[in-house]
Amino acid sequence: MAIDLFRIGSFTIHGYGLMIGIGFMVAVLVGSYRCDHQLKLSGDDFSTLAILVLIFGFLGGKILFTIVEFKSFLENPLSVISSSGFVVYGGIFSGVLTIYLFCKFKKVSFLSYLDASVPSVALNQGFGRLGCFMAGCCYGRETTSHFSVVFPENSLAPAGVPLIPTQLYSAAFDLLLGVVMIVNYRKFKRRGDVAVMYFGCYAIGRFIIEFFRNDERGAVGALSTSQFISILMLAFAIALYFINKKLNLKPSFMEGEETETSKTETAMLSA
Repeated sequence: MAIDLFRIGSFTIHGYGLMIGIGFMVAVLVGSYRCDHQLKLSGDDFSTLAILVLIFGFLGGKILFTIVEFKSFLENPLSVISSSGFVVYGGIFSGVLTIYLFCKFKKVSFLSYLDASVPSVALNQGFGRLGCFMAGCCYGRETTSHFSVVFPENSLAPAGVPLIPTQLYSAAFDLLLGVVMIVNYRKFKRRGDVAVMYFGCYAIGRFIIEFFRNDERGAVGALSTSQFISILMLAFAIALYFINKKLNLKPSFMEGEETETSKTETAMLSA
């Protein structure tokens, strides 16, 4: 674990940033390959979409972090904006909106590209959590378990005490979720059901892991901010499941309709 890995002149390579970068490259390469060779979608469109999701996902995560830390923002706006603080759910929501607007502009299937994107998002999140572990952010509660981690003085976590390695649990869960969706993609018989699996499983997993975290991250009543949003995301996943069931559209790898959005899908999603 290390916040700063090494320096090249005056340029510092940070562990967190490096893992985010690796995760993004893996996500794009895997997603583009799957679109070209498995899903009958455009790998070039996916690559363009990935860059847009990265940009607007980052902005969404930063905006939600600013909302969560609004009191600190009012006291010192620059310190909040320039900090490394980021709320994953803000990135997810703005990312989904970016995918929708991109697909509407390109006149391609939103649900198909959403299905293609979410496994890569999960992989990227897994690498991101490894970056969290290297930096010490998103740390867990103190524990007497043998399976614990002690962070050094220069990390963001409390130093010298055994903590639950919540970052590693989250990383393992995200990476496993991504792999399961990729390996079993042919078992999904309706367009949009891969996205249902991602949103539902991520919401449940995130809700559970929040009980073991001990970093400052905002609260809504007795729940952490992320737990509250997890409930909303799970409700969204359930709603999307019934929308998919009503649309009953075949996945892109069964139809190969990457250039035209289904009129039925467009009508239902615009309703």
